[in-house]
Amino acid sequence: MSRLQAEHLYKVFGRRPEDAVRRLEAGAGREELRAEGTTAAVIDASIEVDEGQIFVVMGLSGSGKSTLLRTLNGLLEPTSGTVRFDGQDLTSLSDKELRKVRSEKISMVFQHFALFPHRSVLENAAYGLEVQGVPRAERIARATEALELTGLKGWEKSWPDELSGGMQQRVGLARALATNADLLLMDESFSALDPLIRRDMQDQLLELQKSLKKTIVFITHDLNEAMRLGDRIAVMRDGRIVQIGSAEDILVTPANDYVASFTQDVDRTRVLTAGAIMTEVGTVLGATTPEGDKLATAAEFRAAAPATVGADTPLVELFTPCSTSTVPVAVTDEQGSLIGAVTAERLLAVLGEAAEQSPAPAAPARDAADDGTPAEKTPADPASAHTSGNSSADHDPEDKVSAGA
Repeated sequence: MSRLQAEHLYKVFGRRPEDAVRRLEAGAGREELRAEGTTAAVIDASIEVDEGQIFVVMGLSGSGKSTLLRTLNGLLEPTSGTVRFDGQDLTSLSDKELRKVRSEKISMVFQHFALFPHRSVLENAAYGLEVQGVPRAERIARATEALELTGLKGWEKSWPDELSGGMQQRVGLARALATNADLLLMDESFSALDPLIRRDMQDQLLELQKSLKKTIVFITHDLNEAMRLGDRIAVMRDGRIVQIGSAEDILVTPANDYVASFTQDVDRTRVLTAGAIMTEVGTVLGATTPEGDKLATAAEFRAAAPATVGADTPLVELFTPCSTSTVPVAVTDEQGSLIGAVTAERLLAVLGEAAEQSPAPAAPARDAADDGTPAEKTPADPASAHTSGNSSADHDPEDKVSAGA
């Protein structure tokens, strides 16, 4: 079920933004508007995010991804278009109503931690609840639980400067989780971290998602991170969404050369899954085991298979079983029912197809950034800013605007 919908969103900075939208709808280009001092940061963007889904928006600096994120909770008012969360049109709410939604239903986690240095880890994690007016005993209990979820049990009385970068980011995540918001907006949340810590945070988020099943919109410029985290991925370029799909969709069937250029260095064996390349069980029945026994039924095939894997198992984990037996690998669904098989021949064919593909285009140049965009001040909103507990500063130059921090 879809919880968040954005329809035909535009965000234009500069003079006569409504007129700029009309010109864009009529076919005017982004550069044409920039030459006149108007920046189209987001152009006709539409997305749907299902309940419990991690929806990743990726693109180069200046592509509009962070501006898009800020329109989803009203930190930036769209020039045109609508945003609905649980059926409620957020673009029609008053400032007071928006602040209430942001403080209770939507949390935002930014790249920079911006923890209060004079507050303990526990006090930082509880700050969003303090802004909401939650009684002290309850907010301490909820913040303590959130810190435990993010692996910070025992650090409650520590000061932020005693924590590593990854641990500080966990505090920011705990602050967002403590509010029990239905929607998490994460803007380049792991980009400032070292690679090993960044991967650890990705693992942490995926592990939390198994139990919490939050609805998450995650912004990144890193394709590997997008493919690791995203149930669905939107690729942006120059303010427009150029493709939406699963990691496999984007890797196997890129919409254009721009998208293909992102995927040229991706390890397909860690992205493509058994479910993506499997064949029907019927196609392997009749195969012969090394002992000469024929596999006439699905039950016989499953018993003889060198391994049984889930449909979401990456191909890299199929190499060993496929190389040690002439019997294909069995593939099952979430309920454990047999749904397909992967033969060694099929696995090698898929890898061969990838190797024989024509060279991908050169890595895409940085999108035309929105440098020089007039700062559009968002009304101060301590509830929304401190619910996330992170700075609104974004390292992308696409929107140098205040997010209420």
